[in-house]
Amino acid sequence: MKIGFAGLGDMGSLMVPRLLEAGHDVTGWNRSKDKATELIKSGMRWADSPAEAARGADIMFSIVTDGAAVQQIALGPNGIIETLGKDAVYVDMSTIDPDASRSVSQEFAAKGLWMLDAPISGSPVTVKAGQASVMVGGDEAAFEKAKPALLAIGPKVTRIGSSGLACQMKIAVNLLLMVEVICFGEAVALAEKGGVAREVAVDAILKSVAASPVLGYRGPFILEGQMPAKPLADVTLQQKDMVLALNLGRKQGSPVPLAAAANEMMNACRGLGIDGRDFVTAHEVYRRLGGQK
Repeated sequence: MKIGFAGLGDMGSLMVPRLLEAGHDVTGWNRSKDKATELIKSGMRWADSPAEAARGADIMFSIVTDGAAVQQIALGPNGIIETLGKDAVYVDMSTIDPDASRSVSQEFAAKGLWMLDAPISGSPVTVKAGQASVMVGGDEAAFEKAKPALLAIGPKVTRIGSSGLACQMKIAVNLLLMVEVICFGEAVALAEKGGVAREVAVDAILKSVAASPVLGYRGPFILEGQMPAKPLADVTLQQKDMVLALNLGRKQGSPVPLAAAANEMMNACRGLGIDGRDFVTAHEVYRRLGGQK
């Protein structure tokens, strides 16, 4: 397929090589061209705008920070909607508010164009390993057309339902993930306070029934010298998703008390000045609160 791609950040820069390896012809755009240097060397074509990346594409992907960024690249000047073909599909993989996604989708539908919301569930680790999953919302025929390209990005592709529902599901999944990781930090700090060595506590949890894939690759970060210089998801990025969950809970009248607690732990990380780290660093907040050095 001929594929356009807007947003070559931490996740987009890992998805494009998978599309190229699958034999697709990829044209990419990013606000800063320097992030595309290695991708261009690998065979990706460069576009000077989202509209140029979308021109002639069978599938046009985007993955950006928030709803405002999606609005800009999709509907703004030189946006995707200007050049997307009638038989093409726009697939936005950003994690944004479901209503914001539906709003953009409605603009595309008004012009007889397809848009899917398809946020990816995974970290750079799982994307590189080919283990990420993709949840998709929108028209079923559009989903079937985009599915082969999505399978090149991750092997688990699931249609959740109508427009916006994949974003809804992704926020719910991220709520679960964040609470799990923060509770892990709480559990390790509790064990340490009673005299268990940290490395022993981490090893015991990863061998227990409470183990999970996310704890398997993220848990060891809290060991001495193991925190990555470049976080998989820093405190600020992860807190963005908790705010989305809290807003959804408020709008829908659905209680999310654990999301609120997780959000407060991210506030504490920011207050302590450790928000540049991967969000598993909440473990340190628990240690400090418990009087541990």
